[in-house]
Amino acid sequence: MLASEDQLTRNSYYSATAAPGGDHAPLQGAQHCDVAIVGAGLAGLSAAIDLRRAGLDVVVLEGMQAGWGASGRNGGQVLNGLACDMEVVRRQLGVAAARAIWDMSVEAVQLIHARRQEFAIDCHWQEGFLCAAIGARRARALRSATEALERDYGYGGVQLIEGPAVRDWIASERYQGLSFDPHGGHLHPLRYTQGLAQAAVALGVRLYENSRAVRITRGAQVLVHTAQGTLRCAQLLLAGNVYLEDLAPEIGARIMPVGTFIAASAALGAARARALIPSRAAVCDTQFVLDYFRLSADDRLLFGGRVSYSTLAPRDLTAAMRRRMVQVFPQLGEVAVEYAWGGYVDITMNRAPDFGRIDPNIYYLQGFSGHGLALTGIAGRIAAEAIRGTAERFDVFARLRHRAFPGGPALRTPLLILATSWLRLRDLLG
Repeated sequence: MLASEDQLTRNSYYSATAAPGGDHAPLQGAQHCDVAIVGAGLAGLSAAIDLRRAGLDVVVLEGMQAGWGASGRNGGQVLNGLACDMEVVRRQLGVAAARAIWDMSVEAVQLIHARRQEFAIDCHWQEGFLCAAIGARRARALRSATEALERDYGYGGVQLIEGPAVRDWIASERYQGLSFDPHGGHLHPLRYTQGLAQAAVALGVRLYENSRAVRITRGAQVLVHTAQGTLRCAQLLLAGNVYLEDLAPEIGARIMPVGTFIAASAALGAARARALIPSRAAVCDTQFVLDYFRLSADDRLLFGGRVSYSTLAPRDLTAAMRRRMVQVFPQLGEVAVEYAWGGYVDITMNRAPDFGRIDPNIYYLQGFSGHGLALTGIAGRIAAEAIRGTAERFDVFARLRHRAFPGGPALRTPLLILATSWLRLRDLLG
């Protein structure tokens, strides 16, 4: 378990407002299956659903409970695209591949709608996403990026909001330009993940909780070891991200755990909540160290924004998050913060996702870099396609090149802190 993990899970609004988990027993003894999946988060469960529907015997191993990690603790924002600029992809893979990846990210949002409707998942869906620019320079960049999406990727329908009209959308003096995407939105991520887990089990997937994979033995048949048992499989999908720890060292060096934190205000009441964000859309700014926020179904402001590259949480997380919230919305100066929690996301050097194979029968999905609520679902789907023998879509992502973080185990965290301190300074300088 990463540093401060217990503190970060203790006071989660999502846990307090989700249904109790399924309480699935741990793996015990020697078992076997066609496909084993490590990690009962959004990516692993998405793959499990598609593989089971294809008739395969599927087992999911989860070290804690389904949705315990980033899948159940994130900002809840449903967005297309990647954490990196699409130019990163275009430079590496070319125009056609970049367009294919963009289109899959759009499909990822559509997949969430399809699954929440098919499986009747009550996850508090709210449509609309606002991208918010601080300062005139970033407002101009937001306009250019919005125009490029329609010109280069055929993604239209995004509304630009500039000048005095910005205040009609967000009751804050902080922003100079917005773009509104009606196809994005937000949801309760833990309720959605739990719904996928229930759907997978109903389809016949075997889900074992409290069953951390501690070692794998490779070969024509892969053997996954847990504390109380073993699981033999023909094919294995690793979807545990930063929680894989040393299970696959050759890919672990390409991601870094970064702590992210969220606060939930006291309930504001419907009128006061709507006055902050009349559209009730999710909001994310364009800074490198960004703020993101949205209104919950019970009219709280859920506000995320602080990060930790050292994996240590702030000493007083509630106070730290409240300061950031009031910086954006000074009119909430007297409003209490009732929940504050966090978790770890897996970032890559270039913020592009890292999908691939370790062996011909061992696949992995990682590196969503804080932009994974939608992308994880399509990642699970294309991994399932590859496992079944149709790897074209998976291999487009697998062609993306990734480097290990410099400095090795001892120095990579200090070096990352130094680099991000410079980027924070750039944010402050505008």
